[in-house]
Amino acid sequence: MKLPIGLNGAVILALVLALPAAGWAALTLSHRLIADDGAPPSLRQFIPTNPPRPAPEIVFADGAGKQLSLADFRGRIVLVNLWATWCEPCIREMPSLDRLRAALPGEDLAIVLVSQDRGGDKVVAPFLDKLGLAIKTYLDPKSTVGHAFEVRGLPTSILIDRDGRELGRVEGALEWDGAPAQALLRWYVARGAKPEDEVVKTSAQRSR
Repeated sequence: MKLPIGLNGAVILALVLALPAAGWAALTLSHRLIADDGAPPSLRQFIPTNPPRPAPEIVFADGAGKQLSLADFRGRIVLVNLWATWCEPCIREMPSLDRLRAALPGEDLAIVLVSQDRGGDKVVAPFLDKLGLAIKTYLDPKSTVGHAFEVRGLPTSILIDRDGRELGRVEGALEWDGAPAQALLRWYVARGAKPEDEVVKTSAQRSR
């Protein structure tokens, strides 16, 4: 049975209000720009790397000492965030990165936090527990990652494309779960998606 016009509008309004404001704004803006084949959404703090250049070969470790590199995340958009427990702007920024992880939980975006603390996991693990954050961080006690990226201070976040090239960076703290930041990330994630990946995902969804 067809719904009355007034009820149709109420249903649509309820669905819109049910979406988180930042996520809805980011999704709308990024998909509109992709459809128009436009430039990335504007984010004032984002410094584009033009043209994109290969990211340095970096190595970092998890809490158990297992070493990883950017090559382990190849094929995904990677947001590398360099931080430290003694860095107050980093501490202010980290909850927004944790919320971003929840807002963009898919496999196409990897949020890679790399601590620059010299004390390693014995300093970082209790610090994160105290903050009550679930986001995972990696360790770089000798700051080799920071030196490789030639960062000028903390926090610094570097956006890497699916082929391991630096797209740009943010120097300083940012509300990463805000609409402008989410729109930028969603744009790069959607822009870089391979057509065959979308076919696979659609086929898998239909078979369920």
